[in-house]
Amino acid sequence: MKLLIDADYIVYKSCAAAETELDFGDDVILVTSNFSDAYNATQRELTKLKNEFGSLSPIILFFSDTKNFRKKILPDYKGHRNRKKPCGYKRVINKLKTEYEVIIMPELEADDAMGIYATQNPGNIVISPDKDMKQIPGELYNLDERFTVSKESGAAWHLTQCLSGDQTDGYGGVPGIGVKRAETLFNKEGYSWKTVVKAFKDKDLTEEDALVNARLARILTVDDYDFKNNRPILWNPSTSYRINYGTGSEDESNRR
Repeated sequence: MKLLIDADYIVYKSCAAAETELDFGDDVILVTSNFSDAYNATQRELTKLKNEFGSLSPIILFFSDTKNFRKKILPDYKGHRNRKKPCGYKRVINKLKTEYEVIIMPELEADDAMGIYATQNPGNIVISPDKDMKQIPGELYNLDERFTVSKESGAAWHLTQCLSGDQTDGYGGVPGIGVKRAETLFNKEGYSWKTVVKAFKDKDLTEEDALVNARLARILTVDDYDFKNNRPILWNPSTSYRINYGTGSEDESNRR
């Protein structure tokens, strides 16, 4: 059993904490960082996670690429997050590469790389505080609790995020529909693409708008990636796509 760790947030937090501002007065303020402090803080966080699951558990660290395929779908995706990484961020990652297995996939976020690896190699534990990872079947530890995500519940969460949107990632959902209202709607109408499209059209939006949201929300799995050409396969449901709760299955085969 391997620990698949979303290391983006760990390194970002550790490097930010190691920064110090030097104010020289007038218009001059410099930001400096202590690399050892940043790296040691990262190591402490990783050790803490390893100890929770047994110190002998091998770990794999996942990071986001500098490019993001979702910006081709929505240019403003995560546009409000375009701030500079803290000092030492790249150097810490380069140092981690000498001690751990590190995975960075072209144009993918860490979430996607983890989703692909986890579904290609079941039986490992995904460690991430990101709610998006509730889409990926398997064991998930969100830093508060450990639980199992079924294929069915993961698919349902994807559709829920399609309707509700994700303001932290810079895209909205159907006006007036948040997570709770989306779940209420799906419980009444069924978790299906038809339900999603109807909700969008009821607010004078289009199926194309719904598809953009679905593709932004979708965390990639092994079935969503073209390994030969190193690129994602954009999600494309058929009109009959639905999640069959009674049978515990997801009709993923119905793609256009």
